[in-house]
Amino acid sequence: MKRYKAVQHRMYLIAALSVMAGLMSSSAVPPAAAEPATEQQAFNNACRTCHVTREGDNRLGPNLHKIMGRKAGSLPDYNYSSSMKEADFVWDEAKLDRFIASPDEVVAGNKMKPYSGLANKEDREKIVAFLAKGQ
Repeated sequence: MKRYKAVQHRMYLIAALSVMAGLMSSSAVPPAAAEPATEQQAFNNACRTCHVTREGDNRLGPNLHKIMGRKAGSLPDYNYSSSMKEADFVWDEAKLDRFIASPDEVVAGNKMKPYSGLANKEDREKIVAFLAKGQ
């Protein structure tokens, strides 16, 4: 019985110390969410699961290297949907912003599923600015 109480006491002590350590560290460091995302962070958060900006490095989605000024669906080594191949426009900032906001409204039948759009205008602006730099 004495041993059980000693073990129980140690467990309470460890739990209390863990809670105290967590409280101390959380109050000393401001939360990451309080800092606004950079352009690249916004891209990474919303796009990087499927896209990269390195030329020739296609993933689930096509690479977005120098996308501004490029005809939609035109990379020769990526298998676009037929609707994207047939889209008759060149990517510019306004078109890219609209596409990031709601891909189906710009090119119905695209292969962006399950991504359905990014409502946050500020994050879209950061992503477009990042891509406009020709990464």
